[in-house]
Amino acid sequence: MLTVSKCLPGGQGLAPALLRRAPTIELDWDVRQKSRFEASDSQGRTLGVFLPRGTVVRGGDVLVAEDGSLIRVLAAAQPVLKITHCGEHGTPFDLTRAAYHLGNRHVAIELRPDHLKIEPDHVLAGMLRGMHLIVTEANEPFEPEGGAYSGGHSHGHSHAHEHSHGEGHDHAGHDHGHDHGHSH
Repeated sequence: MLTVSKCLPGGQGLAPALLRRAPTIELDWDVRQKSRFEASDSQGRTLGVFLPRGTVVRGGDVLVAEDGSLIRVLAAAQPVLKITHCGEHGTPFDLTRAAYHLGNRHVAIELRPDHLKIEPDHVLAGMLRGMHLIVTEANEPFEPEGGAYSGGHSHGHSHAHEHSHGEGHDHAGHDHGHDHGHSH
């Protein structure tokens, strides 16, 4: 087992040619928030990762092994809920409201200009749909914000899988639970 005890955020200071040649390791968010874990890289080597407590590994970071070898971290695709605003009944500002409410619940959240991502949680999905937002299941890399305190911890909400309306959003198959005087 190869021991890893250093993480270079974003591979800072390393030549692009070195990064291109480096083996990779795909890790989901649950593993990347841990400072101690075991995993295998793209060359089949078993890595024992022992980082300082509280270290959160991000996609694009580079791990440095005891022998000096570099391992590029890739954020693995994982089940997430993708939240978008309803173009027919809402505005992009609805995403700001959703981020505020999710933040009050200390939920790990990935912020994008046109959508938000959270880990699957049927209670939160219901709350968001009640706010007139569109919530769909996806399998994508998850890179939540570090937060003001960057603790990297989670409060362990339910991880039940939510049924989605699919990527192509159609108002015919669901109800936003509101009445604007017109039909869906």
